[in-house]
Amino acid sequence: MLKSAEYLCGMASKTKNSASFGPSLRLGVLGGGQLGRMMIQSAVDFDARVEVMDPSADAPCRFLTHRFVQGDLNDADAVEKFGSGLDCLTIEIENVSVEGLRRLEAQGVRVIPKPDHLAIIQDKGLQKQFFADHGIPTSPFQLIADANEVGAMGFPIVQKMRKGGYDGKGVKVLKNVADASKAFQSPSLLEKAVRIHKELSVIVARNSMGETQCFPVVEAVFDPVANLVDYLIAPADISIEEAQTAERIVIQVAECMEFEGLLAVELFLDTEGHIVVNEVAPRTHNSGHHTIEANITSQFEQHLRTVLDLPLGSTAPVHPVGAMVNVVGAADARGLPDYRGIDAALATEGVHPPLSGKSQVKPFRKMGHVTITGETRQEVIERMMRIREQLAVEGKPTPTE
Repeated sequence: MLKSAEYLCGMASKTKNSASFGPSLRLGVLGGGQLGRMMIQSAVDFDARVEVMDPSADAPCRFLTHRFVQGDLNDADAVEKFGSGLDCLTIEIENVSVEGLRRLEAQGVRVIPKPDHLAIIQDKGLQKQFFADHGIPTSPFQLIADANEVGAMGFPIVQKMRKGGYDGKGVKVLKNVADASKAFQSPSLLEKAVRIHKELSVIVARNSMGETQCFPVVEAVFDPVANLVDYLIAPADISIEEAQTAERIVIQVAECMEFEGLLAVELFLDTEGHIVVNEVAPRTHNSGHHTIEANITSQFEQHLRTVLDLPLGSTAPVHPVGAMVNVVGAADARGLPDYRGIDAALATEGVHPPLSGKSQVKPFRKMGHVTITGETRQEVIERMMRIREQLAVEGKPTPTE
């Protein structure tokens, strides 16, 4: 017997009648981008009614929801109005009103991730201090009020705006004193630059019972121009001991925070063999897209299992190797998206190309991704590199231009 929505969303308002699990369960999502779009695909399997709020009138989720509300995600009143009456509420982007979420939680709406956790993670300074306070390995850092203090740690350093950054935005690498003129003026986090051997990521789910499940460690390669992930492969090419250390650190983060939901933890393996936490995201993540095809339970289904307070799913791989290539706008692309190379990608065995549904392309804007699965690391890498060279998103004029 499937359990009721009141059980599944354990904090549901006690004034509501217990509803059967299914279309009567109202699940709200703050953010209607590509992550929300893939979340909806998984929510269909749970027969949950998904309602979305996003600031853009043509958000990718716009026509895939039971209810779409255009609104400011940082407006507490707007968030409260949208979420009132829902059984559960989650996010696909962390830049939302914590105050609005706290009000909804007080009303009995089950909010995942918890507002208090989101408040820490939204502020990269608080996030970094949390790591330090709980003995979680991370790079040396300092918090500064403005650019006048940017040289306090010496160089090279990484400067991150404390709030508002995403997809490489709000981050600057300052190699020397001359670069100080490029520094952000806003309150920032300074980090001692790590000598990076590999960039890793682990996605962990933790439910209300404190149970955890980690997906296999992912190895990511970044585009230095776009400052975002170019491609990734799982499992990472690291030792068993390094993989175990990465998983142990990630579980430590989730348990110290008493986190509930899905948490993506970005890690660095440095040139001396140490693994340190870079930062975390309290939601589905770019480094987990391959799990849709490569693992028994995808990151999107796992996220929904935590939101609905269901048992966690198996994260075991169904293919020995999985990879993902981000599909981004060309350096000069603007206008309507014009996808090139999709036919060649589809003609390749083990390839699946989810597109994001964004109506406009911009330089280096994420427009989708392609996943590749296979039996060996070598064959997957060969396919991935070939597809990476073939795929492009260019721009074409809109009808009014």
